[in-house]
Amino acid sequence: MALKNSRKIVVLATGGTIAGLARQPTDPGYTAAVLPVSDLLGGLDLGSDGAWTLESEQVAQIDSKDMTPTVWAELARRCAAHLASPEVAGLVITHGTDTAEETAFFLQCVLRPAKPVALTCAMRPANAPDADGPGNLQDAVDWVRLSASSTQVPAQVVLVAAGEVHAASVVQKVFSDRLDAFSSGPNGPLARIAQSSLQWGKAAAPWICPAVPVTALGDGRDWPEVRLVYSHVGADGREVRALMSSSHPPRGWVVAGTGAGTLHQDLAAALDEARQGGAVVWCASRCAWGVVPEHRDDGLHAAGGLSPVKARIALMLSLMA
Repeated sequence: MALKNSRKIVVLATGGTIAGLARQPTDPGYTAAVLPVSDLLGGLDLGSDGAWTLESEQVAQIDSKDMTPTVWAELARRCAAHLASPEVAGLVITHGTDTAEETAFFLQCVLRPAKPVALTCAMRPANAPDADGPGNLQDAVDWVRLSASSTQVPAQVVLVAAGEVHAASVVQKVFSDRLDAFSSGPNGPLARIAQSSLQWGKAAAPWICPAVPVTALGDGRDWPEVRLVYSHVGADGREVRALMSSSHPPRGWVVAGTGAGTLHQDLAAALDEARQGGAVVWCASRCAWGVVPEHRDDGLHAAGGLSPVKARIALMLSLMA
């Protein structure tokens, strides 16, 4: 946990809708990642005792649909550097909603932080009349303050939005147009936050990834390629066979199976060929909250309750380790 005399919160910005602007405040369209992080921090309440301070850094300025391993690697390095400082109590990361769940899970896996790290985001641009970014950012700062001041809150990476705190391993974006766009599934969020106080929910079971030190991430350009494919009506495995016969075949595959991880027989045959050819194949469920049982008779590794996109991250890090 953070030291008791650690009273600095660092805000690392990556862009997203929270930093976006519409041409006119009431326009439905907008451009993401316009405002610098310094423009997002005005009006934040750090408490009346004057003990807390903010520091900010612009790590990237992108729409999160365009997130890359290179940005991830740099973000992880900057997180690790700040977390290593005894003055820093925790981090807040501003991000776009589209891939926030992937970034949160990636950072949890590689950082395994001993201090709180909170991603936050927005569904509406900064100049919208009912912009949700300022409130989400305040809640994220409050989460870090409360977590860093308590020995009862386990340090981890979370996503804070719409008054809810979600654990990185389970959070998913489930709505494309609602302010409460994120969900942690049947068990609900880790906590709800309002007026700097917490109401606790159920803790998510942690997913343990192989340890990959931040120093081993490089610039993200030579990470192992892991492809994601879905099982569906008429799935025939042509994509798998074509890529496996290329000059640079993927080292891993994640298949999003139906139900508890069942696969179309033609796709299953292609993935078995890929496995025989040296690729590692994991199976997740395409159901929003599906779970794939551990014991399979087809040789595929079960991804448990990880979503397909998070299973891809876990497999990629496993191959790196």
